[in-house]
Amino acid sequence: MSKIIFFDTETTGNTEKDFLCQIAYKTGGESFTGLYKPPIRIPPEASAVHHITNKMVAEKPTFYQSGDLQKIKKLFEDKNSIVVAHNAPFDLAIIKKEGITPANFICTLRLARYLDKEEKIERFNLQYLRYLLEIEVNATAHDALGDVLVLEKLFERLKDKMKKEDKLSDEEILKKMVEISSHPSLLRTFGFGKYNGKKIEEVAKIDKGYLDWLLTQKLASDQIDEDWIYTLKHYLGK
Repeated sequence: MSKIIFFDTETTGNTEKDFLCQIAYKTGGESFTGLYKPPIRIPPEASAVHHITNKMVAEKPTFYQSGDLQKIKKLFEDKNSIVVAHNAPFDLAIIKKEGITPANFICTLRLARYLDKEEKIERFNLQYLRYLLEIEVNATAHDALGDVLVLEKLFERLKDKMKKEDKLSDEEILKKMVEISSHPSLLRTFGFGKYNGKKIEEVAKIDKGYLDWLLTQKLASDQIDEDWIYTLKHYLGK
């Protein structure tokens, strides 16, 4: 029987150069949250999102020194565990820096995109989906544990929708969720820029140069953007 672990991280930023300053998880009736001093300073841009300041972590140990690392590593890396995160590639990259590589993962962002076949949803960030889907939960946004509570409810909504569509058992649904999460999403429509609202497939026909330029920008960026890189390469035939 699979053990589902919902988790979230708060970090010094959203690039490959950033580090963990908070982690929270919930599995069954057990929940955990820990605050740590990262190896670099928390910039004000990050504090403005999660409200964790350098003063708050000044006397905290690093994640490695805290004693929590081995406990979380054992839990997350167990072959029967499935960790669940929203935009999982980012959180997985952050905890990989700390030496944690989960055996199995589910990305609720990729699942939400997969299930939105009619492209009715404009944005897919966690808090937007929380209010769009009217998920009732007493949770503070952009706090790691608060986001975990929202994540758990979102996961259940997505799981229920998949069960109705596919008529599969719980274990079969989990297996399909892991499979969908294991590869990047193929995006279909621009949600920004001069082609906002346009189908990417159509833009590829009339302005391939724009897609080439955007791919170059994405590859040069230090942000983790697997879905866009995969999508642009797909439509460019690369």
